[in-house]
Amino acid sequence: MSAVLAVKSSPLQALIDQLNHIILGKDRPVRMAVTCMLARGHLLIEDVPGVGKTTLAHALARSIGLQFQRIQFTSDLLPADVLGVSIYERETGTFKFHPGPIFAQFILADEVNRATPKTQSALLEAMEEQQVTLDGKGHPLPQPFFVIATQNPSHQVGTFALPESQLDRFLMRMELGYPDRAAERALLSGVDRRQLAAELRPVMSVADFETMQARAARTHVSAALIDYIQALVEASRQAPQFASGLSPRAGLGLLAASRAWAFVAGRDAVLPEDVQAVLPNVAGHRLKPSQQTGRGATAEMLADWVKSVPIP
Repeated sequence: MSAVLAVKSSPLQALIDQLNHIILGKDRPVRMAVTCMLARGHLLIEDVPGVGKTTLAHALARSIGLQFQRIQFTSDLLPADVLGVSIYERETGTFKFHPGPIFAQFILADEVNRATPKTQSALLEAMEEQQVTLDGKGHPLPQPFFVIATQNPSHQVGTFALPESQLDRFLMRMELGYPDRAAERALLSGVDRRQLAAELRPVMSVADFETMQARAARTHVSAALIDYIQALVEASRQAPQFASGLSPRAGLGLLAASRAWAFVAGRDAVLPEDVQAVLPNVAGHRLKPSQQTGRGATAEMLADWVKSVPIP
């Protein structure tokens, strides 16, 4: 059996099909979200309210059977509300740690940019080190550990821009966008998608998903493909339209995402087209325009940058 047929008949295709049943007309964003998780990365979804960001996160967690926690980020949320707190117990004369909602396998950080930078920073160590340090003691997080954060457009009232250090913790950033006419018609005439998402059953076990993560990480990458990724990273550092280029961590993320995208497509080797497919989602929020502030690189800037690097 070919690799393509094997993937199409696998639980991975069942996962994608189930997500497409909930999030109508958004096959590419659905595949991008699955790719991000297969690459062991965190995902940032930026869009206007009401297009299905939260529903997608719920559907992903339920379809894989992950332990799920939703944290609603607001301006009065404190770091302790996310991480937990140590409380003194008179009976034992000691402090006992009470874990916060961050201690789950799948975290939905809803409207993350409505919280203050101090509270946003509560996610930094968790997303990078897979642990939380409080009172000098490290507390490991459940595995696997994913964060999907949603944020409203930065021009909306009551938002705080995510700093570069926070943005860099997300392997990918993407938008869902408005549905097309046919998908919106189905939404209007069908069952509420939130209700459908709440009724979903897992199509695979957590162990199955971890096995697929390992398989995706072994997707073959040729030396020429590594040269191409390295050339893209170097070109971003020299491009005049960007204030600064991609870091080595971003290059590693691009490689991991390319492997996962090829795996989702049913191939056992990464092609330049796979790199180009995930590039805007991996690099767009990391590249800051040299003449602007507060936003990632535009599609036109990214396209010009990619065109400047020949495919080997």
